[in-house]
Amino acid sequence: MVKYVFKRIGYIVISLFFIVTITFFLMRLAPGGPFASERKLPPKIEEQMNEIYGLNDPIHVQYIDYLTRVAKWDFGPSFKYVGQSVNDIIGRSFPYSLILGLEAIFLALAVGVLLGVVAAIYHNKFGDYMAMVIAVLGISVPSFILATILQYVFALKLQLFPIAKFDSFAHSILPGIALAATPLAFIARLMRSSMLDVLNSDYIKTAKAKGLTKRVTIYRHGIRNAILPVVSYLGPLVVTILTGSFIIEKIFAIPGLGNEFVESVTNRDYTVIMGTTVFFSVLLLVSILIVDIIYSFIDPRIKLTRKEGDQ
Repeated sequence: MVKYVFKRIGYIVISLFFIVTITFFLMRLAPGGPFASERKLPPKIEEQMNEIYGLNDPIHVQYIDYLTRVAKWDFGPSFKYVGQSVNDIIGRSFPYSLILGLEAIFLALAVGVLLGVVAAIYHNKFGDYMAMVIAVLGISVPSFILATILQYVFALKLQLFPIAKFDSFAHSILPGIALAATPLAFIARLMRSSMLDVLNSDYIKTAKAKGLTKRVTIYRHGIRNAILPVVSYLGPLVVTILTGSFIIEKIFAIPGLGNEFVESVTNRDYTVIMGTTVFFSVLLLVSILIVDIIYSFIDPRIKLTRKEGDQ
C-alpha cells in the first residue's frame, strides 16, 4: 500500500508539471494583456507595470520563475488586486467553496444512495418510479436553471431562505441543493442499478435461505457491496462539484474560489487564473488518490488482486 501511494504521488507531481506548463503558455498565448481594459493605460505606465511584474523578461525566464514559485506554493501577486497575492485570495475564498462543496457532496451521497436503495427494494413499484422521476429531473435540469427556480420559489415567494450572500448556514442551503442535484441524480441511478444486481446475486439468496431478515440482508450484505460503484464515482463527483461551483457561486453571490476564478477571467488577472487552476488540479488529483485508497479498504479483493499481479 505504501509503495502504491508513493507511486501515485509521483504521478500527481508529473501531472501537475504538465498542468502548470500548459496553463502558463495558454495564458501567454491569450489575446490582450493583464493590464488591458476599457480605459487604456498610458504607454509609460503600462511599461512600468510590465517591468514590475516581470512581463518584460524572456518567456523562458518567466516560465522557470513561475515553476519555481509553484514548487514553493507561491502563485505570485494579483495583477488586479494591488497588494494582494494569489495565495491570499485563495486563502480567503476557499473556505466558502469548501463548506459549500462538502455540503453538496453530503447531500448528493446521502439522498442519492437512499433513493437508489428505495428504488431497488421497491423495483417496478411506486417508490421506484418516484425515485427515478427525481433522478431524471436532477439530470435534465441544469444547475443554473435549478438555482434560479430555488431562488424564486423559496427566497422571493416563500421567503424561507436568503436569496444570496453567505453569512450563515441558511445562506448555504439553496446553493448546496442546486450544486448537489445533478450528482445526486446520477448516484441514485447508479445505486439502483448496482443494488438490483446485488439483490439478485447468489450470496443474497443464501443469506435469505439461512433465515436472515430482509432488513439485515439488505443493510449488512447488500448495501456494502452495492455502494462500491458509488465510491468509485467520488473522484468525478469532486470534479462536478468544483466546476459546478463556478456558476452557483456567481448566481448566489458567494465569495468563494469559483466566483474568484470567474472574476479573474473577466479582469484578465492571469496569475489568479493560473493559481486557481493549479489549486483545483491539486484538489482533484489528491481526491482521486484518496478515493482509490478508500475503495481498497471497502473491497479487500482489490488488495489481493494487486498482490497477485505483483507476483
